Amino acid sequence: MVWQKTLQVILFLVLAPFAGGLLSGLDRKVTARFQGRQGPPLLQPFYDLAKLFRKQSLVVNKLQTFLVGGYFVFSVFTGCLFFAGGDLLLAFFAMTLGEVFFIMAACSANSPFSAMGTQRELLQIMCSEPMLLLAAIGFYKVTGSFMVDEIVGTRVSPVAYLPGMFLGFLFILTIKLRKSPFDLSTSHHAHQEMVKGTTTDLTGNVYALIELAEWYEEVLLMGYIALFVINREWWSIPLAVLVCLLCYFFEILVDNVFPRVKWDKMFRSAWLVTLVFGGVNLLVLLCVRLIH
Repeated sequence: MVWQKTLQVILFLVLAPFAGGLLSGLDRKVTARFQGRQGPPLLQPFYDLAKLFRKQSLVVNKLQTFLVGGYFVFSVFTGCLFFAGGDLLLAFFAMTLGEVFFIMAACSANSPFSAMGTQRELLQIMCSEPMLLLAAIGFYKVTGSFMVDEIVGTRVSPVAYLPGMFLGFLFILTIKLRKSPFDLSTSHHAHQEMVKGTTTDLTGNVYALIELAEWYEEVLLMGYIALFVINREWWSIPLAVLVCLLCYFFEILVDNVFPRVKWDKMFRSAWLVTLVFGGVNLLVLLCVRLIH
């Protein structure tokens, strides 16, 4: 119903920044514990965001502000489309278009650090997008639809038929979250040889929009994880939340345990995982359908 979809969009717009900020605070807290530190308060990301919005922005050119705004708008639009039960394939394409705006915003700065970051960001897109498309095809083969509201209405959770897709998506989730060992373009921690890469020349409220867009994007990625678990049964929703939290904790663990790799190793490993886990899973689905 229209009112139900409208309510879902409003809830995403209002609650996603809080959920994303809490996830970011949890990331900092758990990372500090891994490193033997107390770490900042759980709500520190919200304090940092408020401080950024109060700061004056030193914009390189007017185009940069427009492109950052485009990245923010498409990040929000993609989440609204997904949580309103829209087309999953369209949501993937919209998210990619938002990343293109992000890359162009970094390129417009004409900085060597931003230039290196954008090149690596393009590589990360090339590594992660094939698995996203395969996952969308896998959902279609299992449920017969690309629509999110129809996928969550199935009798059995899609992960029962898509275990390889789930593992492959968990692998590229490290790339999408820009965590070690695949934090090549930019990093949330102080172990990046090119300062902040793609976000080096973004300051003040312009950089705050990037942070806010990333919070929306994190919630969206957790929604993709939940899509593997949710079915028509009520108990699948708390189970999906638990799976999302475990997956996020796993990403934090990987971020703190594994050193950053070079771009060629990321490229080979991402495509190998896509072909082995995603490709084989899809091939099995096609074979089972042919047999029946």
